[in-house]
Amino acid sequence: MDRRQFLHAGAVAALGLLGAPMLNLGRVRLGAAEVSTRAVDLVEASRAIDMLGLLTLDWPQLFRWHRRPQTFGDADFQRLRDSGVKIFHPAVETHGRDPYAGALRWMAGWNHLLRARPCRLGRIDAPADLTAVPAQGRLGVVLGFQNATHFRTGLDVEAFYALGQRVGQLTYNTHNRLGSGGYETTDRGLTPFGAEVVAEMNRVGMAIDVSHCGERTSRDAIEASRHPVLVTHANCRALNPGHPRCKSDDLIRRLAAGGGVMGITAVRAFVGGARPGLDDLLDHYDHVARLAGPEHVGLGSDVDVTALDAETGKVRAFYAIRGLDPPIRAFQIADGLLRRGWAAGDVERVLGGNFRRALTAIWHREPGRVPTARELRRDPFCPVVPPRPAG
Repeated sequence: MDRRQFLHAGAVAALGLLGAPMLNLGRVRLGAAEVSTRAVDLVEASRAIDMLGLLTLDWPQLFRWHRRPQTFGDADFQRLRDSGVKIFHPAVETHGRDPYAGALRWMAGWNHLLRARPCRLGRIDAPADLTAVPAQGRLGVVLGFQNATHFRTGLDVEAFYALGQRVGQLTYNTHNRLGSGGYETTDRGLTPFGAEVVAEMNRVGMAIDVSHCGERTSRDAIEASRHPVLVTHANCRALNPGHPRCKSDDLIRRLAAGGGVMGITAVRAFVGGARPGLDDLLDHYDHVARLAGPEHVGLGSDVDVTALDAETGKVRAFYAIRGLDPPIRAFQIADGLLRRGWAAGDVERVLGGNFRRALTAIWHREPGRVPTARELRRDPFCPVVPPRPAG
């Protein structure tokens, strides 16, 4: 068995596939779907990043993990790992009467969980972490928000950076003090306060996300930023005209010209059509690649690893795409792009390399940090010896 065969066997074992029937032409069944072994290899090698990937849509469960990290167990870790995604960005909207206080609670909950489970989870703070955390066998978590209403003044950008926020969406669906969301009938563009926040995010090294922003606000933010701007999760307006959560061809080109990356969602309404299927989803990847090049598109699924409704146990209608099995969507997307003739290197970039490149350009502060042996002793998952840094 050569090294490649050994690594593939390890990937298959990690996915619980030893003993699964291997199909002809190098294909294997994962859950309810069949994908190529080449796609499995690419997903495992790519250290996939889902730039709107939630650990769970079961909010009571998530808040239990935040309050009592010991309730995050082996089965929870394995479910996430089996998805093929190595780094998740579980951002939410800030809302309510006091979004600042709510954002502080959200950050405190995540930091409590991440500190208590250092052998299984790692906070992604800097470019080195994008490689080191997955290399250590841990799952990475990028902390961020889908709104900026918790920024009362520009000084709050630095304060939340210190708490671990590394990505910030400027607006959600409607307007705020920074600009206009995509659901507004009139987009007045980036406000003076929005420009101040963009400058502060550039200064501290926090990624700017315009996924939910309106066209003019998105364009203004790209023009104002000295660093690449991200669309962590959206779809293409040319394929789904009129939907406010889809981006125009012009904006996609502007985003790419500044070095940005667009993550494609697996949300049924954003993909478009009465009964969208996996090929309809893949069309959005193809469209961005034709417009701007394959180095400017990535994963931004906007869902957790199962898409299941906690009460019914069925896939939520919001995410019901024909032929897409949410727990293995990274493998199916890789397989579909290969089937369409994409080069393996370009598929690897879609799975993680593109967002890794953009985030490396944006984040410019302290290096990542490997947990100490003392920290690891608090986590019952861990052996006594801490993991070695990558390289």
